[in-house]
Amino acid sequence: MARGSEEKEMSEAPATRAATAGSSHPQGAFWREALGPYAQPHLGRSLLDLATSVVPYLALSYLMYLSLGVSYLLTLAIAIPASGFLVRTFILFHDCSHGSFLPSKRANMWLGTVLGLLVYSPFLRWRHDHAIHHASSGDLDRRGGGDVRTLTVSEYLDLPWRGRLGYRLFRNPLIMFGIGPIVALLVGPRLVSRSARPRMRRSVIGTNVALAVLVAALCWLMGWSDYLLVQAPTVLLAGSAGIWLFYVQHQFEDAYWESAESWSYADAALRGSSYLKLPKVLQFFSGNIGLHHVHHLSARIPNYNLQRAHDENPIFHEVPTLSLWDGVRAVRFKLWDEDGRRLVTFAEARQALRASAVIPVNSG
Repeated sequence: MARGSEEKEMSEAPATRAATAGSSHPQGAFWREALGPYAQPHLGRSLLDLATSVVPYLALSYLMYLSLGVSYLLTLAIAIPASGFLVRTFILFHDCSHGSFLPSKRANMWLGTVLGLLVYSPFLRWRHDHAIHHASSGDLDRRGGGDVRTLTVSEYLDLPWRGRLGYRLFRNPLIMFGIGPIVALLVGPRLVSRSARPRMRRSVIGTNVALAVLVAALCWLMGWSDYLLVQAPTVLLAGSAGIWLFYVQHQFEDAYWESAESWSYADAALRGSSYLKLPKVLQFFSGNIGLHHVHHLSARIPNYNLQRAHDENPIFHEVPTLSLWDGVRAVRFKLWDEDGRRLVTFAEARQALRASAVIPVNSG
């Protein structure tokens, strides 16, 4: 495949899938026309996003370094807003991966590559994996592509005890939001399989080399211990917040899951992507990503147009809406109940098992 056509395939996969799969939705191709005006990036607005994301993140990181000579408690206090600006920076990286942040595709790619160094992610590989997520979110037959591993109740019960224990550990909040950021940001993006396409391999290897040079230079300037004392709390806090945001946008009680033959892109966006209605300050730091239903229906809308698109289009006013507390409570849901058609907790799955007198295939 030619280079240009390969890039187009990766960046436009969600939109292409929407055009073909969304026809079963009663609104048809609604988003192609009604949402078109919102999918126009504005250079001035995008530059303002950079000025209110990357600049304060770098400034606060430097302030954290200066505060090491005063008190590490002060350093940790500064890490809280710094991590917020790092999350916001990741949203800009995310927008670049959809080609929605800047008017030029090439500019999106170059800016995304640079921002990838700040968020420890290889741009081309992340863009590819994230496009798969958009094209398969809510599809029971295509789980595992850029989403959080989710089993049905019957699949979980069919596992041997070791498999069930592993799944429980994976879905434990302490593991997911404690170790998860280390794996998701620092370890996973550094690895690439030998079977990966050459461009994906170059994306990962090139990012790894650039990061190694950048980190080595900072450690030489600051000292490796000061570098870790500054970066570790910021990355862990931002990573935990990012994983939680991604998790609750698709993992709530009445989420949408369908088998491939019944799956619809539009339904997955409007019923399987929540409107996480956060306080304004958290909405700012999360780059409006809580308006996930709008984003999944039209990924080409830049983050700063998502709220306006939601407010001005009635189709978005009936989507699943979560408060901040709802998002915290959503972490309890672990399994998809195909009979009840909702996500359930482990306890609810056990109760349903007792009520129906079902015996697991493997008792463990």
